[in-house]
Amino acid sequence: MLPVTRREARERALSLLYEAETKGVAPPVVLKELPVPPDPFAAGLVAGVGDRCPEIDRLIEDHAIGWALDRMPAVDRSVLRMAVYELLAAPDVPIAVVLSEAVEIASSYSTEESGRFVNGVLASVAAEVRQPA
Repeated sequence: MLPVTRREARERALSLLYEAETKGVAPPVVLKELPVPPDPFAAGLVAGVGDRCPEIDRLIEDHAIGWALDRMPAVDRSVLRMAVYELLAAPDVPIAVVLSEAVEIASSYSTEESGRFVNGVLASVAAEVRQPA
């Protein structure tokens, strides 16, 4: 199997989180149903979001001023969950990298406004959960 870049792993994690949401199942259930496990980084993101979803969703709702979680586009919600998990659980990944990757993925897979929206929410969440470098 060819090595997977972190970007590719994040994109795979996004597709799995989106699949879990559309099926109405927990993210770890989707992981268990896969015939071939994804890259360990992607699997870790998906499992981590599943493990910490209530905390992650609370942070998103607290910082997405004027937006209820269920009113956001599903892709934006999944990107935000994945990036907030990284902010919480991967202190070795710089804030700028988490935000940049999330914005680029949201811009590629969601609406025209998604990149700016995701950036604003994540910058606010990062200010609460991480100390500046």
